[in-house]
Amino acid sequence: MLSLHYKVKYKNMLIYNTTYQVEEELEQNFLIWLKECYLTEAAKGGILFSPRIARVLSHREEGSACYSLQFEVESSGLLHRWHLEQGARLNEELLEVFKDKVVGFPTLMEVIE
Repeated sequence: MLSLHYKVKYKNMLIYNTTYQVEEELEQNFLIWLKECYLTEAAKGGILFSPRIARVLSHREEGSACYSLQFEVESSGLLHRWHLEQGARLNEELLEVFKDKVVGFPTLMEVIE
């Protein structure tokens, strides 16, 4: 019988990921907005840290690009507070700027190793 032992590096460390599908003609503008506006504002509260942007290579649909934006956060409670204080406003701004040309869905993951 194989026994697997996992060490938790960071107790309760979570990754807050949002995957965005972006229409190709807005891809560069979206990346600029993400880096200059979203990341700057998201970091202000000190709750989210270690931001990372990655291009999603699988599940690509013709005419669009996919990106993953990831942050580390210590707990779901802190993430909820961030969402109330900053996240909801940033999502509204995203909708105002890009309308339905950018669609995002969040995923919360726990670091296990």
